Amino acid sequence: MRVLVVSQYYWPEDFRINAIVESLAARGVEVEILTGKPNYPEGEITSGYRAWGCQREQRKGATVHRVPLFPRGKNSHLRLLLNYLSFIFFGSVCGSWMVRKRQYDVIFVYGLSPILLAIPALLIGWLKGKKVIIWVQDLWPESLLATGYIRNQIIISAVRQAVRFIYRHADLLLVQSRAFEEPVRVLASDTPIIYYPNSVDDSFAAPARCDPPVVTGLDNGFSVLFAGNIGAAQGVDVIVEAASLLKEYADIHFVVLGNGSCRESMLKAVERNGLTNLHLPGRFPVETMPCFMQKASALLVTLADRPIFAATVPNKVQAYLASGKPIIACLNGEGARLVAEAGAGLVSPAEDARALAEAILQLYGLSPVEREKMGENGRRYYQEHFDHDHLVDELIGHLQAAAGVGKDIQ
Repeated sequence: MRVLVVSQYYWPEDFRINAIVESLAARGVEVEILTGKPNYPEGEITSGYRAWGCQREQRKGATVHRVPLFPRGKNSHLRLLLNYLSFIFFGSVCGSWMVRKRQYDVIFVYGLSPILLAIPALLIGWLKGKKVIIWVQDLWPESLLATGYIRNQIIISAVRQAVRFIYRHADLLLVQSRAFEEPVRVLASDTPIIYYPNSVDDSFAAPARCDPPVVTGLDNGFSVLFAGNIGAAQGVDVIVEAASLLKEYADIHFVVLGNGSCRESMLKAVERNGLTNLHLPGRFPVETMPCFMQKASALLVTLADRPIFAATVPNKVQAYLASGKPIIACLNGEGARLVAEAGAGLVSPAEDARALAEAILQLYGLSPVEREKMGENGRRYYQEHFDHDHLVDELIGHLQAAAGVGKDIQ
């Protein structure tokens, strides 16, 4: 089976699609990727690449086609918009030209925000007469509304029409959260929709085999670790407030690993409030994350209190479950439901600092055996519902069904 994967993001950028492509290739699928020039999260084109011109390379059994891309920069809405538009344009024009002589059985889209990035795939699918599967990672236009950057109803309406066009011209929509099914169905009309969740690299579920850098607050006492993007969507102000409420507990430390638009404001809040129990050491390589998680007493996931985020399952939930550590989920909706259903930790409402502080104290007061039991529950739930190999096999089934090819993949 020959598959063209369309994704604006791919290695050396760190996204879930990397592991999926590698696993597909390892199972005998002939995989090619149409992508842009790497520039996430730094905002500038990665060394060894250039923004303009087309490039082709090989990586772990897959052929990678790279189209020109305007780098996203940092903290610039205009540059981010140009970044998205450049992939849509060059992916459609240059991408179609680069793969014009290539043959595929099916086209698969890794549908991160904005979903408009699926347009090149639909064009190539139309030109080649092949079916297109889109894996929807975010709800649109709800995501646009949630950022607050655009409130003009004319623009929102135009985006909604574009999303409707994309959904209705796809042949299958996979959704990462069960709560996505209904809002996607409203726009998708008769296009089939199937729940297909995210997973994580197997290293999160394996015993840690590395010795990560020493991070203040993580190696002693009761450490609550947050790992990932530090942005408005994560509602990270709640971490600062909870740390303030718990600063009299000298043994409890918050460690926030990562970077993002809100990290600077958190650092200022730490200094302003004299918080010695909240540490923001910065961003570390993704391969060190399983090791950091194994050192933590508990893992914290937060999201802002908005309807769209109640429907979303942050990918870190699967990583936390796989790690076998107790989870504190300060969010609403589907993500909180998964943690509670797994018996993997404690749940508090999104952006409720007092409830978060109480949940941390409750977990802190449990015996090590009780906390270990929560971690075991989470890992078992991960293996039953989110195991990487199982989900890759499931994806191959969806691709084969769309392509109409036999089940001869190893």
